[in-house]
Amino acid sequence: MVTKAWKIIPRPLLETILNNHVQHHRVPQPLILHGPRGVGKTTLILERLLENWNKGPHITGYVDFAQSIEGYHPIHGQSFPWGSWFNCPPPALPNLRTQLEETLESMTHKAIKLGTISSHQIFTTLSKWHHLNTALKRIIQSTNSNSSSKALSDKVSSSNLWDQAVFALSARVNAQEIERLLGLGEKGKSVGMDEASYYKEAFVALKLAKEVIRVQQGWRANAIKELNRKGGFSRSLATSATDWPSLLLELLSAAAEIDYFQPKLVLNNVDVLRNAVLTDDSTVCASMYHDSLIWRIIALGANERCLPIILVSSDSYYSYRAFLDFGFPDIFISRETFGWTPQEAKMHMVADYFSHSEWNVIVEVLGPNPRHLFELFALKQSNYYQK
Repeated sequence: MVTKAWKIIPRPLLETILNNHVQHHRVPQPLILHGPRGVGKTTLILERLLENWNKGPHITGYVDFAQSIEGYHPIHGQSFPWGSWFNCPPPALPNLRTQLEETLESMTHKAIKLGTISSHQIFTTLSKWHHLNTALKRIIQSTNSNSSSKALSDKVSSSNLWDQAVFALSARVNAQEIERLLGLGEKGKSVGMDEASYYKEAFVALKLAKEVIRVQQGWRANAIKELNRKGGFSRSLATSATDWPSLLLELLSAAAEIDYFQPKLVLNNVDVLRNAVLTDDSTVCASMYHDSLIWRIIALGANERCLPIILVSSDSYYSYRAFLDFGFPDIFISRETFGWTPQEAKMHMVADYFSHSEWNVIVEVLGPNPRHLFELFALKQSNYYQK
């Protein structure tokens, strides 16, 4: 029996293409990596690329939308690379939305820690797309019952209201939580009082921005509920559902700086997001949420340049239909991989992992895809094979 440990075979051309894309701090288009299940897309990113994409100035957010499918995902000890995610119970959209937002928030905290995102930048970016005064007044009044109506008159500018709201919210935020997230209390790291105050203000401002968006989404709650009940499409409601992740993406993109802070984002199994189920009326349906998120990524890249984003999928929709739905053929950078040819697979597999006679049967019945071959090799090494 073969006892050689399985190894991840490099894919030099594909790795070079992906590395070249993410080495830029901002890009005009997202990249779609697509191909059949089992050809090694996830393995390539996790085992060959992701570690280097988190070294030095590089930071990569990795979101696998299929991770919450517990009975079928490798992270839970399951693996079915030959089956489609369509055959699995779809996950809940609110869970996937939380997964995406938490990843982006973590990346934004690191940007604040590096000093590349300030309270003023958060205010400026948020005010580009939102009228803030009413929401800020409500937040100030909810945090300070003694605030007078005179102090919150219509003559107060948005920037002054923002400063008041940051000050009011800072009293509610746990100072130890801020220090933990920003690493201000780490051993061997000391910062001046002014610098620490700058970081804390930016952190509170980020929480304030999230609260503003939450308040504004609350005003649309009945409209979203009615839309989900009747069906149909609403561009404004779809846009509002993705306001928070879009704001974070815009902040991170603007904060990107070569050789200092170069964020990037990998959205694996993005087709699972598109087909998730809606379990409440906290947001719009999954297909509308998915389309709105992709549209806003495209718009950010086209208008101002966006941090490198890689969408990974095994769904043929992203091979043949997505570019039509989103406008024109070159709206995405599209890279398709079909794995190994039988000749390439034989060169890597025969003698080291399978005999010639075994290989002739395998390539005829199962094909040369790396993930399929790994599953078969693992089975061969198991006690079941020996029995």
